[in-house]
Amino acid sequence: MKAKLEYIWLDGYKPTQTMRSKTLVVKDFDGKLESAPMWSFDGSSTEQAAGSSSDCLLKPVFMCPDPDRKDGFLVMTEVLNADGTPHASNGRATIDDNDEDFWFGFEQEYVLWDLDHHTPLGFPAPGYYPPPQGPFYCSVGAEYNIGRNIVEEHLDNCIEAGLNIEGINAEVMKGQWEYQIFAKGAKEAGDQVWIARYIAERVGEKYGVRINLHPKPVDGDWNGSGMHANFSNGAMRESGKKETFIKICEEFGKNIKEHIAVYGADNDKRLTGRHETQSIDKFSYGVSDRGASIRIPVGTAENGWKGRLEDRRPASNADPYKVASVIIKTTKKALK
Repeated sequence: MKAKLEYIWLDGYKPTQTMRSKTLVVKDFDGKLESAPMWSFDGSSTEQAAGSSSDCLLKPVFMCPDPDRKDGFLVMTEVLNADGTPHASNGRATIDDNDEDFWFGFEQEYVLWDLDHHTPLGFPAPGYYPPPQGPFYCSVGAEYNIGRNIVEEHLDNCIEAGLNIEGINAEVMKGQWEYQIFAKGAKEAGDQVWIARYIAERVGEKYGVRINLHPKPVDGDWNGSGMHANFSNGAMRESGKKETFIKICEEFGKNIKEHIAVYGADNDKRLTGRHETQSIDKFSYGVSDRGASIRIPVGTAENGWKGRLEDRRPASNADPYKVASVIIKTTKKALK
């Protein structure tokens, strides 16, 4: 059969990379990742190479069925230089975890964005504000719940693609939603988040709606959008000691700049100490504290200090690869 492989990669734009993709038609494709060939693209058009030496390589690293195409596959790739070394924009290559010891659950918040009015869906016109936030979280009914058809289609497509999406819910601001992705292994967790983001953009294209990942899309008394990172490794899942978790939290507090540097552009507009956040220049942790930098889930404490932590600081536009990478490094430093 002829298969349509959609190669997806991250460009070199700063401070926030965006997704690019193009289609390769392959004859007699057997549906296996290792059979997806290396490909190339014009890096001079994506801020990843000079025009005089523009070829960059795409190395397939994750593949799943394309829910929109018969005989189609979505292929997440890493960007390599022409000599096969990781490109400077390749966040996946920075992850120091080649097994499944680290587990990640990312809570991806986003806003459905009305391209006609340049406001969240449900804000009928520029300058119009719906009632104060409060009734929109996990809402039901046409007045408060906006864009359910788009979100449900995204959920169905993620399931059809085989992604480990664990749930969806309407969020605190009108037109704001969240989905959760879990995976064993940091690289696969990042792969699945990026593929889920890609699928969301494709669904948005159909409805003429942008998937807005800015951490503070609406100024004022409205929640921003984050990508809370839930994480654990073997020591955390098996420890049974409160001290293990305190050591990790304390180490995170010593490495604030390293984390904030990769937790998303414009995150200072979201991390203000209000709207369920800690201020970007402060650090705190606590059991069941959604206003802390790191929340210790009550389930972790009640399970005899065996479980996970939740870093609430990553913004909705952060690269999950880079977030996972710095979390792994700091956790290993704490437990060495």
